[in-house]
Amino acid sequence: MPAMLRTLGAVAVLVVGAVHLEQYFGAHIGTVSIIGPLFLLNFAGAMVIGLGLLIPSARLRVVHLLLALGGIGLAATSFVFLFVSEYQSLFGFQESGYRPAIVIALAAEAVAAVALAAYVAMVTRRRA
Repeated sequence: MPAMLRTLGAVAVLVVGAVHLEQYFGAHIGTVSIIGPLFLLNFAGAMVIGLGLLIPSARLRVVHLLLALGGIGLAATSFVFLFVSEYQSLFGFQESGYRPAIVIALAAEAVAAVALAAYVAMVTRRRA
């Protein structure tokens, strides 16, 4: 069960990163100062975290745990920043509406946070 949660969380984190990369190029967010580079950083972080979580190895338990915590942080931060940008300017950028990319990102962020939090809970409970 922990491996399944880790994999689900990893795939969700990868989706979050993919949506940010698509928006960077497709929605021209890359032209927005501060927010553009943050979208690229989100993509890069999501790739490192997601791919790292997909490496199957019992030796990487501590690394997987740290990556899962990073994935929760990435998903939660993305989720909160998106909501903030819907209601007020965030680094000079304000989002408007819930187009499909935003809905996909919100869903992936929620799945990543829940799956990885459950994974962390199961792994730490086993060790205690």
